[in-house]
Amino acid sequence: MTTPSSPSTPSTLQAFRSVPRTGVVYVTQEATARGYRTGDPEWSNLGQGQPETGPLPGAPPRVTAIDIDPADHYYAPVAGVWELREAVASLYNRLYRKGMPSQYTAENVAISGGGRAALTRAVATLDRVNLGHFLPDYTAYEELLDIFRLVSPTPILLRREQGYSFGVEDLRREVLGRGLAVILFSNPCNPMGKVVSGGELAGWVAVGRDLDCTLLIDEFYSHYVWSFGDGEPGPMVSAARYVEDVDRDPVVIVDGLTKNWRYPGWRVTWTLGPRSVIETIESAGSFLDGGGSRPQQRAAVALMEPEKVLAEARAIRETFLPKRELLLRRAHEMGMRIYPEPAGTFYAFVSVRDLPEPLSDGMAFFRAALDHKVICVPGLFFDVNPGHRRSQRLSRFHQHVRLSFGPSMEEVRRGLDNLEAMIRGARG
Repeated sequence: MTTPSSPSTPSTLQAFRSVPRTGVVYVTQEATARGYRTGDPEWSNLGQGQPETGPLPGAPPRVTAIDIDPADHYYAPVAGVWELREAVASLYNRLYRKGMPSQYTAENVAISGGGRAALTRAVATLDRVNLGHFLPDYTAYEELLDIFRLVSPTPILLRREQGYSFGVEDLRREVLGRGLAVILFSNPCNPMGKVVSGGELAGWVAVGRDLDCTLLIDEFYSHYVWSFGDGEPGPMVSAARYVEDVDRDPVVIVDGLTKNWRYPGWRVTWTLGPRSVIETIESAGSFLDGGGSRPQQRAAVALMEPEKVLAEARAIRETFLPKRELLLRRAHEMGMRIYPEPAGTFYAFVSVRDLPEPLSDGMAFFRAALDHKVICVPGLFFDVNPGHRRSQRLSRFHQHVRLSFGPSMEEVRRGLDNLEAMIRGARG
């Protein structure tokens, strides 16, 4: 998906390699070229990777202003403002670790300027290891795993005929058979909405502990959970609940204000893990990004109060569940198939194979949808292939698209109406 260089490009610029745009960035730029602008009432952005950011019934009031102390004009510490690090540690202890002898402290937390920055810091600290990643999964993992050449990305294929399920014994077999030292995954999973929770998630953590395999877990959608596994009390899911020793268990969690707090523009995220790992992540941050925004980190401290977090999670559930049900019902009525139905996130990974040509191809569907002022993400972007080491034959997911119910109900409904008109026209 790279853009070819112009013939007039100066030769000195040939030192720079082309870097492909990730899925959401690519589709948004393609839509922008056709006239899309954020907030345009004629468009429906069902490709967006962010939730609606306005007030929700029952949610805490939205932040509308930030006070800046004169000291906030200084650089923030690379590992983050100490008060926020303490607040994040306290939040996880109160939500997930009540009564447990091992508790997180500020030294178990590093703050970053966005989810990609947090993941980049973490991967930059890895040695020569085999790192397992699932197919499909988050599009940005592809370039992330290609940049750091010490890491050997090892794909783990999830099978559609098994509902993309992957149990504890499957995990154990992959770790042992492929010599995996790290597994990177999103939970809930973007794009499918699969959730590992309850006893199953406890089993995953136990496998990591027993086999000394680090679980690097992207929990950015952990408050968007629509069904729970055995023993999971909800309304949120986190591996932090099943860690025995916060400084010894190989569990590293990345999360932030982007999705679960619905403040994507703040670019405030954190990494939670053993102190030794956080120290190396801080060192990586010192040369990768230099640290995040001090004013926004200080403002984020008040958002870490457990009562506010729980109220926000309940409001998300009440608002997003009806949008989920609408999207699933309408997609099935249009002849699209969703298997499995999303148990988490605000996405549905939709098969278009039963639609009339050319709409039965994900990329063709995406381009036709742009003509009807709807944005979606073709499924091939989630076929994570770092360095394009695997064969370039047709992606397993070329007949899928990801549809988001992150926008408002009005925008979701408008987008579905436009897609229905598109499909009806293709059927003649």
